[in-house]
Amino acid sequence: MRKKATWGFLAAAVMAALMIACGGGSSTSPSPTPTPTPTPAPGGTTITITASGVSPTSITVAPGTQVTFVNNDIRNHTMNSDPHPEHTDCEEINQVGFLTPGQRRNTGNLNNRKTCGYHDHELFPQTQWMGKIIIQ
Repeated sequence: MRKKATWGFLAAAVMAALMIACGGGSSTSPSPTPTPTPTPAPGGTTITITASGVSPTSITVAPGTQVTFVNNDIRNHTMNSDPHPEHTDCEEINQVGFLTPGQRRNTGNLNNRKTCGYHDHELFPQTQWMGKIIIQ
């Protein structure tokens, strides 16, 4: 009788060990860890260039933002950072540069908290093609 009890105990222990090793006997497999959704970069802002000037003339963006300039005019425009003619305040704006009608181009990442003036180099000092980007 004692031999049967020992074998019964051993069989129960083996079964318990197998159930633990196999995840408790559950037939469902663990769910894969979901891939996190990437956090979008700070929202880009668009400045539109027309025959009337730039719109908006002043925008506020978060650090790290790129601003898109779109030329909706029928003439070429060359967008650069202030001051004229050095273009040294926010050199990321100088990446826009020369735009033909219908063309669009982004600034570099505007990382430093400050106010960046810009203008159309070819039409300077006409104020309708001047504006500012406030990075804060």
